Amino acid sequence: MNPGHTHEAEHYVGLMSGTSLDGVDAVLAEIGPAGQVRLLHSHYLPYPDALRTRLLALHTPQPDEIHLAAFAANELARLYADTVKSLLDGFTAGRVRAIGCHGQTLRHRPADGYTLQIGNAALLAELTGIAVVADFRSRDIAAGGQGAPLVPAFHAQVLRHSGAHRVIANIGGIANITDLPVNGSVRGWDTGPGNMLLDAWIKRHSGVHYDRDGAWAASGSVHPGLLTVLMRHAYLQLPPPKSAGREQFNLDWLDASLSSLDEALAPPDVQATLLEFTAMSLADAVNRECTGAQELYVCGGGAHNRTLMQRISVRLPGLRVATTATLGIDPDWVEALAFAWLARQTLHHAPGNLPAVTGAHGERVLGAIYPA
Repeated sequence: MNPGHTHEAEHYVGLMSGTSLDGVDAVLAEIGPAGQVRLLHSHYLPYPDALRTRLLALHTPQPDEIHLAAFAANELARLYADTVKSLLDGFTAGRVRAIGCHGQTLRHRPADGYTLQIGNAALLAELTGIAVVADFRSRDIAAGGQGAPLVPAFHAQVLRHSGAHRVIANIGGIANITDLPVNGSVRGWDTGPGNMLLDAWIKRHSGVHYDRDGAWAASGSVHPGLLTVLMRHAYLQLPPPKSAGREQFNLDWLDASLSSLDEALAPPDVQATLLEFTAMSLADAVNRECTGAQELYVCGGGAHNRTLMQRISVRLPGLRVATTATLGIDPDWVEALAFAWLARQTLHHAPGNLPAVTGAHGERVLGAIYPA
Protein backbone atom coordinates (compact mmCIF):
# COMPACT_ATOMS: atom_id res chain seq x y z
CA MET A 1 0.00 0.00 0.00
CA ASN A 2 1.26 3.46 -0.87
CA PRO A 3 1.18 5.56 2.34
CA GLY A 4 0.77 8.68 0.25
CA HIS A 5 -2.76 7.61 -0.64
CA THR A 6 -4.08 7.13 2.87
CA HIS A 7 -5.19 10.69 3.70
CA GLU A 8 -6.71 11.81 0.43
CA ALA A 9 -9.59 10.84 -1.81
CA GLU A 10 -8.89 8.28 -4.52
CA HIS A 11 -10.68 7.41 -7.74
CA TYR A 12 -11.84 3.91 -8.61
CA VAL A 13 -13.87 2.37 -11.41
CA GLY A 14 -16.44 -0.30 -10.56
CA LEU A 15 -17.68 -2.78 -13.18
CA MET A 16 -20.63 -5.08 -12.57
CA SER A 17 -22.20 -7.60 -14.93
CA GLY A 18 -24.63 -9.77 -13.04
CA THR A 19 -26.78 -12.86 -13.39
CA SER A 20 -29.31 -10.97 -15.53
CA LEU A 21 -26.78 -11.08 -18.40
CA ASP A 22 -28.03 -7.72 -19.66
CA GLY A 23 -24.79 -5.75 -19.86
CA VAL A 24 -22.11 -3.86 -17.95
CA ASP A 25 -22.80 -1.26 -15.27
CA ALA A 26 -19.80 1.05 -14.82
CA VAL A 27 -19.13 3.82 -12.32
CA LEU A 28 -16.33 6.24 -11.57
CA ALA A 29 -16.26 6.80 -7.82
CA GLU A 30 -14.37 9.12 -5.56
CA ILE A 31 -13.68 7.39 -2.26
CA GLY A 32 -12.47 9.36 0.75
CA PRO A 33 -10.01 8.26 3.43
CA ALA A 34 -12.82 7.12 5.74
CA GLY A 35 -14.49 5.12 2.94
CA GLN A 36 -17.10 7.72 2.03
CA VAL A 37 -18.22 7.25 -1.57
CA ARG A 38 -19.24 9.78 -4.21
CA LEU A 39 -20.49 8.81 -7.67
CA LEU A 40 -18.83 10.98 -10.33
CA HIS A 41 -19.85 9.30 -13.60
CA SER A 42 -21.82 6.25 -14.70
CA HIS A 43 -22.18 4.35 -17.97
CA TYR A 44 -24.10 1.30 -19.14
CA LEU A 45 -23.14 -0.87 -22.11
CA PRO A 46 -25.59 -3.63 -23.08
CA TYR A 47 -24.27 -7.03 -24.10
CA PRO A 48 -24.50 -7.79 -27.82
CA ASP A 49 -27.13 -10.50 -28.32
CA ALA A 50 -24.55 -12.98 -29.62
CA LEU A 51 -22.39 -12.58 -26.49
CA ARG A 52 -25.38 -12.90 -24.21
CA THR A 53 -26.37 -16.12 -25.97
CA ARG A 54 -22.85 -17.54 -25.65
CA LEU A 55 -22.61 -16.65 -21.97
CA LEU A 56 -26.00 -18.19 -21.22
CA ALA A 57 -24.95 -21.40 -22.98
CA LEU A 58 -21.79 -21.55 -20.85
CA HIS A 59 -23.91 -21.85 -17.71
CA THR A 60 -24.46 -25.51 -18.59
CA PRO A 61 -21.76 -28.08 -19.43
CA GLN A 62 -20.97 -28.40 -23.14
CA PRO A 63 -18.20 -29.64 -25.47
CA ASP A 64 -15.05 -27.47 -25.68
CA GLU A 65 -16.29 -25.24 -22.89
CA ILE A 66 -12.77 -24.33 -21.67
CA HIS A 67 -11.96 -22.76 -25.05
CA LEU A 68 -15.40 -21.17 -25.35
CA ALA A 69 -15.15 -19.69 -21.85
CA ALA A 70 -11.66 -18.30 -22.50
CA PHE A 71 -12.81 -16.83 -25.80
CA ALA A 72 -15.83 -15.22 -24.10
CA ALA A 73 -13.57 -13.89 -21.32
CA ASN A 74 -11.45 -12.08 -23.90
CA GLU A 75 -14.56 -10.65 -25.55
CA LEU A 76 -15.78 -9.47 -22.15
CA ALA A 77 -12.43 -7.82 -21.38
CA ARG A 78 -12.65 -5.83 -24.62
CA LEU A 79 -16.24 -4.86 -23.82
CA TYR A 80 -15.21 -3.83 -20.29
CA ALA A 81 -12.36 -1.75 -21.74
CA ASP A 82 -14.75 0.00 -24.13
CA THR A 83 -17.08 0.66 -21.21
CA VAL A 84 -14.25 2.18 -19.14
CA LYS A 85 -13.19 4.39 -22.05
CA SER A 86 -16.75 5.74 -22.45
CA LEU A 87 -17.09 6.13 -18.69
CA LEU A 88 -13.91 8.15 -18.21
CA ASP A 89 -14.60 10.47 -21.18
CA GLY A 90 -11.66 12.79 -20.61
CA PHE A 91 -10.95 11.80 -17.00
CA THR A 92 -7.39 10.52 -17.36
CA ALA A 93 -6.69 6.86 -16.67
CA GLY A 94 -3.66 7.87 -14.62
CA ARG A 95 -5.97 9.38 -12.00
CA VAL A 96 -7.76 6.05 -11.47
CA ARG A 97 -6.13 3.89 -8.81
CA ALA A 98 -7.83 0.66 -9.91
CA ILE A 99 -10.78 -0.97 -11.65
CA GLY A 100 -12.86 -3.28 -9.48
CA CYS A 101 -14.20 -5.86 -11.94
CA HIS A 102 -16.69 -8.47 -10.73
CA GLY A 103 -16.59 -10.44 -13.99
CA GLN A 104 -19.36 -12.61 -15.38
CA THR A 105 -20.33 -15.58 -13.23
CA LEU A 106 -20.45 -18.91 -15.08
CA ARG A 107 -20.57 -21.21 -12.04
CA HIS A 108 -21.22 -20.49 -8.39
CA ARG A 109 -20.69 -23.70 -6.41
CA PRO A 110 -19.59 -22.78 -2.88
CA ALA A 111 -20.62 -26.24 -1.62
CA ASP A 112 -18.02 -27.68 -4.02
CA GLY A 113 -15.45 -25.10 -2.94
CA TYR A 114 -15.35 -22.88 -6.01
CA THR A 115 -16.88 -20.03 -7.95
CA LEU A 116 -15.97 -18.88 -11.46
CA GLN A 117 -16.23 -15.36 -12.85
CA ILE A 118 -14.66 -14.70 -16.26
CA GLY A 119 -13.47 -11.45 -17.84
CA ASN A 120 -9.68 -11.75 -18.38
CA ALA A 121 -8.51 -9.13 -15.90
CA ALA A 122 -4.96 -9.24 -17.31
CA LEU A 123 -6.22 -8.22 -20.75
CA LEU A 124 -8.42 -5.52 -19.19
CA ALA A 125 -5.39 -4.05 -17.40
CA GLU A 126 -3.42 -4.18 -20.67
CA LEU A 127 -6.18 -2.46 -22.66
CA THR A 128 -6.91 0.29 -20.13
CA GLY A 129 -3.52 0.94 -18.57
CA ILE A 130 -5.25 0.79 -15.16
CA ALA A 131 -4.68 -1.75 -12.38
CA VAL A 132 -7.52 -4.28 -12.12
CA VAL A 133 -8.80 -6.04 -9.02
CA ALA A 134 -10.86 -9.12 -9.87
CA ASP A 135 -11.89 -12.57 -8.56
CA PHE A 136 -13.32 -11.13 -5.35
CA ARG A 137 -15.32 -14.20 -4.35
CA SER A 138 -12.71 -16.97 -4.34
CA ARG A 139 -10.86 -15.98 -1.17
CA ASP A 140 -14.05 -15.93 0.87
CA ILE A 141 -14.92 -19.42 -0.40
CA ALA A 142 -11.38 -20.58 0.40
CA ALA A 143 -12.02 -19.37 3.97
CA GLY A 144 -15.17 -21.51 4.22
CA GLY A 145 -17.64 -18.86 3.09
CA GLN A 146 -20.28 -18.66 0.37
CA GLY A 147 -18.35 -16.02 -1.57
CA ALA A 148 -21.65 -14.14 -1.72
CA PRO A 149 -23.26 -11.80 -1.23
CA LEU A 150 -20.37 -9.34 -1.01
CA VAL A 151 -22.34 -6.11 -1.41
CA PRO A 152 -23.63 -6.07 2.23
CA ALA A 153 -20.22 -4.85 3.44
CA PHE A 154 -20.65 -1.83 1.16
CA HIS A 155 -24.26 -1.32 2.25
CA ALA A 156 -23.07 -1.28 5.87
CA GLN A 157 -20.44 1.33 4.99
CA VAL A 158 -22.70 3.79 3.18
CA LEU A 159 -26.35 3.06 4.04
CA ARG A 160 -26.47 2.07 7.72
CA HIS A 161 -28.40 4.52 9.93
CA SER A 162 -27.84 5.09 13.63
CA GLY A 163 -31.52 5.62 14.35
CA ALA A 164 -33.44 3.33 11.99
CA HIS A 165 -33.37 -0.42 11.32
CA ARG A 166 -32.96 -0.66 7.57
CA VAL A 167 -32.98 -3.54 5.11
CA ILE A 168 -31.41 -3.08 1.67
CA ALA A 169 -32.79 -5.34 -1.07
CA ASN A 170 -30.69 -5.73 -4.20
CA ILE A 171 -32.90 -7.22 -6.91
CA GLY A 172 -30.88 -8.28 -9.92
CA GLY A 173 -31.09 -11.72 -11.50
CA ILE A 174 -31.01 -13.02 -7.94
CA ALA A 175 -32.46 -11.08 -5.00
CA ASN A 176 -30.41 -10.50 -1.89
CA ILE A 177 -31.00 -8.53 1.28
CA THR A 178 -28.75 -6.81 3.79
CA ASP A 179 -30.05 -6.46 7.33
CA LEU A 180 -28.73 -3.25 8.93
CA PRO A 181 -29.97 -3.13 12.53
CA VAL A 182 -29.19 -0.08 14.66
CA ASN A 183 -27.32 -2.39 17.04
CA GLY A 184 -25.98 -5.85 16.35
CA SER A 185 -24.19 -7.46 13.43
CA VAL A 186 -24.91 -6.87 9.76
CA ARG A 187 -26.30 -9.92 7.97
CA GLY A 188 -27.09 -10.60 4.35
CA TRP A 189 -27.97 -13.44 1.98
CA ASP A 190 -29.68 -14.32 -1.28
CA THR A 191 -33.43 -14.67 -0.74
CA GLY A 192 -34.16 -16.41 -4.05
CA PRO A 193 -34.79 -15.29 -7.63
CA GLY A 194 -35.01 -11.62 -8.50
CA ASN A 195 -35.58 -10.92 -12.19
CA MET A 196 -33.97 -14.11 -13.50
CA LEU A 197 -37.08 -16.22 -14.06
CA LEU A 198 -39.18 -13.21 -15.05
CA ASP A 199 -36.67 -12.29 -17.75
CA ALA A 200 -36.30 -15.86 -19.01
CA TRP A 201 -40.07 -16.42 -19.24
CA ILE A 202 -40.83 -13.23 -21.18
CA LYS A 203 -37.84 -13.87 -23.47
CA ARG A 204 -39.25 -17.31 -24.29
CA HIS A 205 -42.73 -15.98 -25.06
CA SER A 206 -42.17 -12.47 -26.42
CA GLY A 207 -38.52 -12.33 -27.44
CA VAL A 208 -37.84 -9.27 -25.28
CA HIS A 209 -35.23 -9.26 -22.51
CA TYR A 210 -37.36 -8.03 -19.62
CA ASP A 211 -40.91 -7.11 -18.57
CA ARG A 212 -40.92 -3.31 -18.53
CA ASP A 213 -42.57 -1.99 -15.34
CA GLY A 214 -43.90 -5.51 -14.74
CA ALA A 215 -46.69 -4.70 -17.20
CA TRP A 216 -47.00 -8.23 -18.59
CA ALA A 217 -47.07 -9.69 -15.08
CA ALA A 218 -49.74 -7.15 -14.12
CA SER A 219 -51.89 -8.35 -17.03
CA GLY A 220 -52.01 -11.88 -15.59
CA SER A 221 -53.34 -13.44 -12.41
CA VAL A 222 -51.34 -15.24 -9.73
CA HIS A 223 -51.94 -19.00 -9.76
CA PRO A 224 -52.02 -20.17 -6.10
CA GLY A 225 -51.10 -23.77 -6.97
CA LEU A 226 -48.01 -22.81 -8.93
CA LEU A 227 -46.97 -20.31 -6.26
CA THR A 228 -47.21 -23.05 -3.63
CA VAL A 229 -45.01 -25.37 -5.74
CA LEU A 230 -42.41 -22.63 -6.31
CA MET A 231 -42.29 -21.69 -2.63
CA ARG A 232 -41.47 -25.32 -1.77
CA HIS A 233 -38.00 -24.93 -3.32
CA ALA A 234 -35.50 -26.41 -0.87
CA TYR A 235 -33.27 -23.33 -1.06
CA LEU A 236 -35.92 -21.15 0.59
CA GLN A 237 -35.97 -23.37 3.68
CA LEU A 238 -32.21 -23.09 4.31
CA PRO A 239 -31.06 -20.72 7.04
CA PRO A 240 -28.56 -17.99 6.15
CA PRO A 241 -25.71 -17.67 5.33
CA LYS A 242 -26.57 -18.89 1.86
CA SER A 243 -26.25 -17.85 -1.77
CA ALA A 244 -27.99 -18.85 -4.98
CA GLY A 245 -27.74 -18.56 -8.74
CA ARG A 246 -28.87 -20.05 -12.02
CA GLU A 247 -28.01 -23.47 -10.60
CA GLN A 248 -31.10 -23.29 -8.34
CA PHE A 249 -33.52 -21.10 -10.30
CA ASN A 250 -33.79 -21.74 -14.03
CA LEU A 251 -36.29 -22.52 -16.77
CA ASP A 252 -35.78 -26.28 -16.48
CA TRP A 253 -36.86 -26.10 -12.83
CA LEU A 254 -39.80 -23.84 -13.75
CA ASP A 255 -40.89 -26.22 -16.53
CA ALA A 256 -40.78 -29.14 -14.09
CA SER A 257 -42.86 -27.12 -11.62
CA LEU A 258 -45.42 -26.32 -14.33
CA SER A 259 -45.64 -29.94 -15.44
CA SER A 260 -46.48 -30.97 -11.87
CA LEU A 261 -49.78 -29.09 -12.15
CA ASP A 262 -52.97 -30.63 -13.53
CA GLU A 263 -53.63 -27.72 -15.89
CA ALA A 264 -51.88 -25.61 -18.48
CA LEU A 265 -51.45 -21.97 -17.48
CA ALA A 266 -51.63 -18.90 -19.70
CA PRO A 267 -48.15 -17.34 -20.05
CA PRO A 268 -49.18 -14.00 -18.44
CA ASP A 269 -50.49 -15.91 -15.41
CA VAL A 270 -47.12 -17.67 -15.07
CA GLN A 271 -45.39 -14.29 -15.25
CA ALA A 272 -47.69 -12.87 -12.57
CA THR A 273 -46.95 -15.88 -10.37
CA LEU A 274 -43.19 -15.58 -10.91
CA LEU A 275 -43.33 -11.93 -9.87
CA GLU A 276 -45.30 -12.86 -6.77
CA PHE A 277 -42.71 -15.58 -6.07
CA THR A 278 -39.90 -13.00 -6.07
CA ALA A 279 -41.90 -10.64 -3.83
CA MET A 280 -43.04 -13.39 -1.45
CA SER A 281 -39.66 -15.10 -1.04
CA LEU A 282 -38.02 -11.74 -0.33
CA ALA A 283 -40.73 -10.52 2.05
CA ASP A 284 -40.79 -13.85 3.91
CA ALA A 285 -37.04 -13.59 4.49
CA VAL A 286 -37.43 -10.06 5.88
CA ASN A 287 -40.32 -11.07 8.14
CA ARG A 288 -38.55 -14.19 9.40
CA GLU A 289 -34.98 -12.91 9.83
CA CYS A 290 -35.06 -9.09 10.13
CA THR A 291 -37.15 -8.65 13.27
CA GLY A 292 -37.85 -5.01 14.01
CA ALA A 293 -37.00 -3.70 10.54
CA GLN A 294 -38.58 -0.32 9.81
CA GLU A 295 -37.46 0.50 6.27
CA LEU A 296 -36.70 -1.44 3.08
CA TYR A 297 -34.76 0.22 0.25
CA VAL A 298 -34.52 -1.51 -3.12
CA CYS A 299 -31.70 -1.25 -5.65
CA GLY A 300 -30.89 -3.14 -8.84
CA GLY A 301 -33.07 -3.60 -11.90
CA GLY A 302 -36.03 -4.72 -9.80
CA ALA A 303 -36.33 -1.19 -8.43
CA HIS A 304 -37.77 -0.16 -11.83
CA ASN A 305 -40.45 -2.88 -11.82
CA ARG A 306 -43.46 -0.99 -10.50
CA THR A 307 -45.58 -4.10 -10.14
CA LEU A 308 -42.86 -5.85 -8.16
CA MET A 309 -42.30 -2.83 -5.89
CA GLN A 310 -46.04 -2.70 -5.24
CA ARG A 311 -46.25 -6.40 -4.35
CA ILE A 312 -43.26 -6.14 -1.98
CA SER A 313 -44.98 -3.19 -0.28
CA VAL A 314 -48.19 -5.18 0.11
CA ARG A 315 -46.29 -8.11 1.65
CA LEU A 316 -44.38 -5.84 4.05
CA PRO A 317 -47.15 -3.58 5.35
CA GLY A 318 -45.23 -2.53 8.46
CA LEU A 319 -42.21 -1.19 6.55
CA ARG A 320 -41.54 1.89 4.53
CA VAL A 321 -40.66 0.54 1.06
CA ALA A 322 -38.76 2.77 -1.39
CA THR A 323 -35.71 2.67 -3.65
CA THR A 324 -32.20 3.73 -2.63
CA ALA A 325 -32.76 6.92 -4.65
CA THR A 326 -34.51 8.14 -1.49
CA LEU A 327 -31.14 7.80 0.27
CA GLY A 328 -29.28 9.65 -2.47
CA ILE A 329 -27.87 6.63 -4.35
CA ASP A 330 -29.31 5.79 -7.77
CA PRO A 331 -30.51 2.15 -7.55
CA ASP A 332 -28.91 1.33 -10.92
CA TRP A 333 -25.36 1.93 -9.69
CA VAL A 334 -25.21 0.52 -6.15
CA GLU A 335 -23.58 -2.79 -7.12
CA ALA A 336 -21.00 -1.21 -9.42
CA LEU A 337 -20.16 1.27 -6.66
CA ALA A 338 -19.73 -1.67 -4.30
CA PHE A 339 -17.05 -3.21 -6.52
CA ALA A 340 -15.24 0.12 -6.80
CA TRP A 341 -15.25 0.21 -2.98
CA LEU A 342 -14.16 -3.44 -2.75
CA ALA A 343 -11.20 -2.68 -5.05
CA ARG A 344 -10.18 0.08 -2.66
CA GLN A 345 -10.45 -2.33 0.27
CA THR A 346 -8.10 -4.72 -1.54
CA LEU A 347 -5.46 -2.09 -2.32
CA HIS A 348 -5.62 -0.82 1.28
CA HIS A 349 -5.20 -4.37 2.61
CA ALA A 350 -8.60 -4.08 4.31
CA PRO A 351 -11.19 -6.88 4.52
CA GLY A 352 -13.98 -6.92 1.96
CA ASN A 353 -16.17 -9.67 3.39
CA LEU A 354 -18.45 -9.87 6.39
CA PRO A 355 -18.14 -13.33 7.99
CA ALA A 356 -21.65 -13.01 9.49
CA VAL A 357 -22.92 -12.64 5.91
CA THR A 358 -20.87 -15.18 3.97
CA GLY A 359 -20.08 -17.70 6.70
CA ALA A 360 -16.31 -17.39 6.18
CA HIS A 361 -14.01 -18.27 9.08
CA GLY A 362 -13.03 -14.61 9.43
CA GLU A 363 -12.46 -11.32 7.68
CA ARG A 364 -10.34 -11.60 4.53
CA VAL A 365 -8.75 -9.24 2.03
CA LEU A 366 -10.49 -10.18 -1.22
CA GLY A 367 -9.48 -10.07 -4.84
CA ALA A 368 -6.51 -10.66 -7.15
CA ILE A 369 -4.55 -7.60 -8.32
CA TYR A 370 -3.39 -7.19 -11.91
CA PRO A 371 -1.05 -4.17 -11.96
CA ALA A 372 -1.31 -1.59 -14.73
